[in-house]
Amino acid sequence: MGVSYCKIQKKLLFLQVIISNMEAEEVNLDFHCQMILEEYDEQRSIYEKMRQIIEEGLKKSLKNSNIMLFGMESRVKTRNSLIGKLKLKGEKYATASDLTDLVGVRVITTYTDEVDKISVIAESIFDIDWQNSIDKRKSFELNSFGYMSLHYICRIPERLYKDPEHPEINEIRFELQMRTALQHVWASIDHDTGYKTKVDIPPKYLRNISRLAGILELVDEQFSIMRREINDYRRQVEQLVSSGNFDELALNGDTFRSYMAIKPFKSLTERIAAVNQAEIFEDNFNKYLEIFKFMGFETIGDIERMRTTYEDSAYQLAVHQIADTDIDILAASVGLQNLCTVYILKTGGGEKELSHYYNFFGSSKESNIARAQQMIEQAQRINLI
Repeated sequence: MGVSYCKIQKKLLFLQVIISNMEAEEVNLDFHCQMILEEYDEQRSIYEKMRQIIEEGLKKSLKNSNIMLFGMESRVKTRNSLIGKLKLKGEKYATASDLTDLVGVRVITTYTDEVDKISVIAESIFDIDWQNSIDKRKSFELNSFGYMSLHYICRIPERLYKDPEHPEINEIRFELQMRTALQHVWASIDHDTGYKTKVDIPPKYLRNISRLAGILELVDEQFSIMRREINDYRRQVEQLVSSGNFDELALNGDTFRSYMAIKPFKSLTERIAAVNQAEIFEDNFNKYLEIFKFMGFETIGDIERMRTTYEDSAYQLAVHQIADTDIDILAASVGLQNLCTVYILKTGGGEKELSHYYNFFGSSKESNIARAQQMIEQAQRINLI
């Protein structure tokens, strides 16, 4: 107990310096690089804190961006990695702060055009060192595909995080990489095959690497083009639906979803529910896409014509079915169910076609045939057919 806490701290610090110097000597670092390494050791906890701040800031800003992230990686450069870098080009750096990759974050997107979107978000969060940032996507070197990231050198601004006891958090630079998933996978494969090492690789293998890199770059571009064209198509569909140009819309999953989004059968269902003051519960309309194709519909216009032509008859049939009952809850699809039934009967369909329609909803074929017979009798009774 005679040794003060301060003295113990000084001895521990002295031992750490000795151990650090011994390790540096073992890897043949000169005195200048030893000092950089010691600075790194002293600030390791600061680097780790920066890594957390950067990653949390990005995740928070990207949360509501509708950007499809493939992943996010962050790391503090390992001691061994730094030693290796100092051995190769330590003379380039005056202090540890000159190394801009001691803290690194990589954001991996699904599509190439989302790299630019993330860069805009990054610019709003961090202070960018434009002089040292680089867009490697503009590289035209062979085999550069896996290394075509957008690299920003950044600082954490005080508006994002501030600690008066550690102002260096706002001074130390870090590296932010933004790349696509395909670029990321290729870079990993490229690294594993040793292409970037100093080992000579026979020309035939280099040629294959170049070919594969070119194919992947083309695929990466085409994925973004394909998504952009599909999104443009869907916007066009929505515009045509909202403007009522239904005959221009071929019947498919996209056009059907857009059409159903305007709730074309809601009014009919509400009329039917009002007969018994029934409650309406949500239902799934997806099966009707297949039903409409079974009925021979080719455009959204065919569905709309069925709705406007047979809506009153569908209402009459539904009223006949529920008026003398105590049914007080109905599916949201009840109006459309009756529309399809009336359409089949009014266009010459009989027991066979009607029972086939009922088969889409399950139950046995026998019960659906009996149901079709009963429905035809009801329709005849109220002079619908």
